[in-house]
Formats: sequence, C-alpha cells, structure tokens
Amino acid sequence: MVWQQVYDPLGSMFLSTLVASIPVVVMLVGLGFLHLKAHIAAGAGLLAAILIAVVAYGMPADMAAKATLLGGLTGLVPIGWIVLNIIFLHQLTEQNGSFKILQDSIAGITADRRLQLLLIAFAFGAFFEGAAGFGTPVAVTAAILIGLGFSPLAASGLSLIANTAPVAFGALGTPIITLAKVHGYDVMAVSAMVGRQLPLFSLIVPFWLVWAFAGRRGLPHLGRVTEAYAEVAPLADGWLDRLGLHQLHPLLVHACHFGGGYGARAAEVASRYL
Repeated sequence: MVWQQVYDPLGSMFLSTLVASIPVVVMLVGLGFLHLKAHIAAGAGLLAAILIAVVAYGMPADMAAKATLLGGLTGLVPIGWIVLNIIFLHQLTEQNGSFKILQDSIAGITADRRLQLLLIAFAFGAFFEGAAGFGTPVAVTAAILIGLGFSPLAASGLSLIANTAPVAFGALGTPIITLAKVHGYDVMAVSAMVGRQLPLFSLIVPFWLVWAFAGRRGLPHLGRVTEAYAEVAPLADGWLDRLGLHQLHPLLVHACHFGGGYGARAAEVASRYL
C-alpha cells in the first residue's frame, strides 16, 4: 500500500504546522509542567502523534501502527546501542577516576568561565555528539559544568545551546544517513553540503553561547577565540561570495516541499552564479 503524505492537510501552513506540533507540546508539557515520568510523557506524545497522523493527515491506521513499531525498533537497536555504550564508557571513567582527572585538567586550563564553556560545552560536547548523540553530550558536559560551579539550570541550558552545531553528524552521522535514505539522496553529497554549512554555524554558536552566559559584556573578550579560529582553520579566500551557493540546496528542498517564496529566492540565488 502506497500513501503519499500531504504536508498541508488543513489548507494553511500555519494551522498544519500547529497541529503537527501537538505531540511535541504534549510531551514537553507532561515533562515540564505536569512533572510526569519521562516514559509516561513520551507515551502520551506517541499517542498524540498517532492520532494526529491518522485523523489530521489521513495516514492509514495499519500503516501508523507499523511506523510506530519500526520507530520503536529503530530507537532500541541502533540508537539505544550507541547510547548504551557511551553511558557505559562514561560510568567506567567515573569509577576509575579518569573522569575526575579530565574535569580537573579542563578546569586547570583557564579559570575564565566563558572559555570553560567553549572548551567543555562546545568543543568537548561536539566530540560526544559525534560519538553518541541523543542527549548524551548535554548530560555529560552539563555534569562537568555543574562540577565546576555552574548552576544546574545554566549548565543544562548552555550545554543545549552549544550542542546545536554538531547535531548533523551526531551519533556517527545518523541524521545525515536517515535524511539520505528517506529522500533517496546520495549520502556523500548530503555530507559534503552539510560540511560546507556547519563551519559558518560553528563560528556563530560560540558568540551566541558566551552572549547567553555573560551578556554583551562578555563579547569583547571573544577576540582571542576568533583569532584562534583564524590561526588554526582560516576560511578560504572568497568564502563570503560563495555563501549563497552553499545555501542553494536547502532553498531548493524547501521550494519542492512548501513552494511559496522559496522558489523565487532559489532562482535569485542561482542567477548570481550563472
């Protein structure tokens, strides 16, 4: 049986997007406001997702059940296996004292809280994102930051901000592999395009991270960070002129799915390089 998903079942992108967000809202409200246990909140979100898919988007009920089963197996086998191994590794380093040595070593590099954030939440978190993903880098880096004196709320929030850039290659490239399989793209082509875009975000996120922690008064001191970037991995000449070219692929994807002004925008960008 073939079923083609309709992205705008309600005739309004705003309403369709609002309805599609209900399962996420249900889970977050259950966790943050109703203080439900994680598995209960996740189950409520799953039931809401099935209901929205069948009622609002017209997905056949048997297909929704199969998709739920496949999603559960995918979460338990490849994803769960990666996370299980990284949790085991983390607990092993804690038990033998290696994690404490690592924490003290990072803290000994600098007492500047802003640089500690960049080293731990951004740089070290990116390593954990690539190795495990799925929330592990936030949990580990937040624990280190709390041990260095950051408040639990600040450590968690700042670790989440720092974890925005490396997510595409998280869990051994799972998001890129999944995207390529779903849409029939070439994995290496998607990886190459993401690899061209992420360096720009990797320059933005450290400023955002320090601004979120220290406000405007913390930004002038980031000159040392930008100088280090320029020394270790300088951008190629003319990178700013090619910025639109790197953004052309996502514009074309949005134009195919949503239409609207994305097509005109993609044509405008393409005309610059023809």
